[in-house]
Amino acid sequence: MSTKITVKTGPHARMHCPVSVACALPVGKAVSLKAADGTVLPAQVFTQNGANALAFIIDSLPAKSELSYELCEGAAPTSGVTLKQHDEQIDVLYGGALFTTLHYGSKWAKPFLFPVIGPYGSTMTRAYPMIPDVEGEPKDHPHQKSFWTAWGDVNGTDGWGEQDGHGRVLCKEARILENGPVRARIALSCDWLSGDGNKLLEEEREYVFYMLPASARAVDMSVRFKATNSPVTFGDTKEGGICSIRVASSMDASGAGTIVNSYGAVGESETWGKRAEWCDYYGPVPGGTVGICIMDNPANHCYPTYWHVRNYGLMT
Repeated sequence: MSTKITVKTGPHARMHCPVSVACALPVGKAVSLKAADGTVLPAQVFTQNGANALAFIIDSLPAKSELSYELCEGAAPTSGVTLKQHDEQIDVLYGGALFTTLHYGSKWAKPFLFPVIGPYGSTMTRAYPMIPDVEGEPKDHPHQKSFWTAWGDVNGTDGWGEQDGHGRVLCKEARILENGPVRARIALSCDWLSGDGNKLLEEEREYVFYMLPASARAVDMSVRFKATNSPVTFGDTKEGGICSIRVASSMDASGAGTIVNSYGAVGESETWGKRAEWCDYYGPVPGGTVGICIMDNPANHCYPTYWHVRNYGLMT
């Protein structure tokens, strides 16, 4: 008996949309999905929180429509997302081409992703200070490393800046959880430390990278904190962000770039310190115009969140 999966869009059109559905298939089983018109979608079985699920990506589906797929034996032809771990780094490759690298070594104050390569082959985040002398890049805020997580007041410890006495996010373990035709997943186990090395809390972080067309990339990031020694307070400060980006300097809104949020506010003066479901920063890089959008999850604390987004290139 064949298995049929029907996807209904609801009131909104869907494009490059990751989908997952609970299943009883074993992890690693080669499967695909076939539509009535013969279109074949890559599919991948993964496990999370003790349950298996089937992942696939809807390329395009209009609002108020539905499409059914038959579950088939055998993988669809695709190169997928591959993770390669080496030298306290994990490379994320799409079809063998580098998208980003996770740097988690103890020489850094906190883990970060760099470069973040866009559809034209150019990085969409600032190279400084990892590459110190890129022409045209300002050398301000060296703690703002491309794509990172930090907070400026954790029980009084500054985990955002990197001045004397700053806190650290020490990665204890970095694990590759899955590679595949649809998605790849990395898990980090970290200790947040005070300036004198005392543990403030534990963090479990995951990144999921989805196999979208070359014109787009999607990353799900989840962060969970656990106070293990004593109560922990995250102070009310603008100097912090669980998901933080420093865009490429050519994209800065002080120049040719643009900031826009979910309410249609444009520029730092309309978006900084304001709540929004998402915020987008776009501008030119060599080859064309690109953008980075951070979307707050409705289940997050304080949703929709407040944004610390600046004309000089910061979005968090």
